[in-house]
Amino acid sequence: MGERRNGFVGVFDSGVGGISVLRSLVAELPHEDFHFFGDSAHAPYGEKTEAQVLDLSCGIAERLISEGAKAIVIACNTATSVAAATLRSAHPDVPIVGIEPALKPAARALPNGRVLVMATEVTLRLEKYRELVRTWGGECDVVAVPCPGLAARIEWGDLDAPDLAEMIEGYVGAYAGKVDGVVLGCTHYPFVRRRIAEVLGEGVRFFDGGAGTARQLRARLTDADLLAGRERPGRVEFASSLDTPEELALYERFFSLQA
Repeated sequence: MGERRNGFVGVFDSGVGGISVLRSLVAELPHEDFHFFGDSAHAPYGEKTEAQVLDLSCGIAERLISEGAKAIVIACNTATSVAAATLRSAHPDVPIVGIEPALKPAARALPNGRVLVMATEVTLRLEKYRELVRTWGGECDVVAVPCPGLAARIEWGDLDAPDLAEMIEGYVGAYAGKVDGVVLGCTHYPFVRRRIAEVLGEGVRFFDGGAGTARQLRARLTDADLLAGRERPGRVEFASSLDTPEELALYERFFSLQA
């Protein structure tokens, strides 16, 4: 058990978006080693079929586990909804933690408020999202905002470019001054939080699932007696299905971006 305790946590997403979750994981668990895999060659998952997402997600998780991952974090809302149950059934001895749109904390923080849920089209049509709305939608006015192409555009980088600002304006501009909160239901979207805020105006609160996922990982590792037993800071390694120096440099830049 001691050797496994000092193993790494595997984290994966369709691309750079999961790095927003990775940052929360490192902040919560600074002594853990993390291996992040971005499937940028197949990004974004939110525009693929459920069968495709399941196949890609299971392939990545199986590889990380075979390489020695002591736990898996699915740092993608779509992949969590599609693949988490299958992976947990296949690997009952491996803690597997996912992420979901942060509608619960938004509804609790903004009772009777109006909340936008920005997400991929796949996430918004899955049963997991509909279940969240049934459970928490009665406490606030939930407005689903599908954002086709936004995750793919964020993958390119250059987050200050005019075309990205125009894309965000097109999705949420009609809600400027008319909403109380925004749920960032794709792990790519926290990287453009400032841009979204500029469009919607002052006073809008933002919610994403990264911090909750990090707390859940801590709890699962604690329950399984798998927290790292060392004092040194943890290490972070990046890998990508788009295996080029430029892509890995992009991952490093996203990881070091100011919040």
